[in-house]
Amino acid sequence: MIRLLIADDQALVRGALSALLNLESDIEVVAEVGRGDEVVAAARQAQPDVALLDIEMPGIDGIAAAAALREKVPGCRALIVTTFGRPGYLKRAMQAGAAGFVVKDTPAPQLADAVRRVAQGLRVVDPVLAAESLAQGDSPLTERETDVLSVARTGGSIADIARILHLSEGTVRNHLSSAIGKTGGRNRADAARIAEANGWL
Repeated sequence: MIRLLIADDQALVRGALSALLNLESDIEVVAEVGRGDEVVAAARQAQPDVALLDIEMPGIDGIAAAAALREKVPGCRALIVTTFGRPGYLKRAMQAGAAGFVVKDTPAPQLADAVRRVAQGLRVVDPVLAAESLAQGDSPLTERETDVLSVARTGGSIADIARILHLSEGTVRNHLSSAIGKTGGRNRADAARIAEANGWL
């Protein structure tokens, strides 16, 4: 029997996934949480073999939750299941230690099969997303440019961004200018939107 944890902030989606996967004779849902920062505690208590993680969750996102699981509950393998099938997310998820990445419109039998394969120690990746990820390549942004654009999404001033990231205003301007050029954005808000759409933030 494969023990499964489901983490999704939408109660309806979480319940539907649980109901569908509990119909499988070899899968048992042993825990459900609605926040990313609840995943590790739930995994420690329920001891699942696989954690099905959404990306967009309050607390911490599913990619960060996958990294936390790898470090703190290494016996539980992470399978990302998300509406946001972005190539950049796939690469970040795999770097964080996720064993699989599928989109939410995956048919239930294929999702159950993905859970089984991850439980067996295999990797599972949506083939269309894998092809897009290879075609797109790595994020062109440096780690600092990513940080600056992430904070810039909130719409704060250069001074606000500098204060939050403990950088000088000149350094923030330089990183924003470089990020705008690399993404092809018209301004910092557009650059952040493009980077987010590609899963780089």
